[in-house]
Amino acid sequence: MDLALTLAALLPALPLMAAIALWVRLDSPGPALFRQERVGRGGVPFRIHKFRTMHVHDGSGPQVTAAGDARITRAGRWLRATKLDELPQLIDVLKGDMSLVGPRPEVPRYMALYADDVRRRILSVRPGITDQAAIEFRDEERLLADATDPERAYIERVMPVKQRYYLDYVAQRTLAGDLRILFDTVRALLR
Repeated sequence: MDLALTLAALLPALPLMAAIALWVRLDSPGPALFRQERVGRGGVPFRIHKFRTMHVHDGSGPQVTAAGDARITRAGRWLRATKLDELPQLIDVLKGDMSLVGPRPEVPRYMALYADDVRRRILSVRPGITDQAAIEFRDEERLLADATDPERAYIERVMPVKQRYYLDYVAQRTLAGDLRILFDTVRALLR
């Protein structure tokens, strides 16, 4: 299913992706794509692909982003709001690093905070572009903007809820469930 749907989506998406890449490059100096190490299935690290939505920086600072973050570019604000910055992850699906549906991949720093048994169960499946947590936390950046310490709020308030969604997904995943999540994701994006 991943391969068939990804190929079907990628071919018509290529002109849009080319236009977005050009816009990102014209909007601010730096590459069109952002790559970052994430933890994949079985704990194997991989580099996720997204359209760059922030000014190029040295990588220091928080690894979560709150709404209004000064690092976000003009193009990046729109790409994040529409979730089109995630389109290059179709490449990660084709490579086999990700699935269309599955727990969102975390950076190693946050994955290390998961309890061993929780981490093992979540990492027993490929990470996904979307899942129920991604739908529920679609406005995560706004939630974090209200916190005095966005990273702490992410770790203490957001991560535990996401973990429950991830564990539920792993325990109950089905093809019908994945199709429902894909449908719900499209519906949420069109709202």
